[in-house]
Amino acid sequence: MTIEPYLLLAAGLFAIGLYGALSQQSIVMIMMGIELMIGGVIVAAAAFWHFLAPAASSGQVVVVAAVVAMAVEMAMGFAVTTAIFRAREVDTADGAEELKG
Repeated sequence: MTIEPYLLLAAGLFAIGLYGALSQQSIVMIMMGIELMIGGVIVAAAAFWHFLAPAASSGQVVVVAAVVAMAVEMAMGFAVTTAIFRAREVDTADGAEELKG
């Protein structure tokens, strides 16, 4: 198998995530789009490391660290979104605009 299917999958994930992040107003949907975009980048990075340096384990460590960072970022994002919703009953990005300093 070649690298092209992996890069097509990564490009598809990134494109769907970009569309989702730009077309939605719900904070949760925007975060989901961003997570899809990060997932696409991780798939592309893993494919490059697999095909360019399959014997090196450093690529696997970086991919696992990126997935862990992605999970922590999503948990923090949901915590902030929940706090904003509980404090102001705001669940869209337009409604949260007034929270700027």
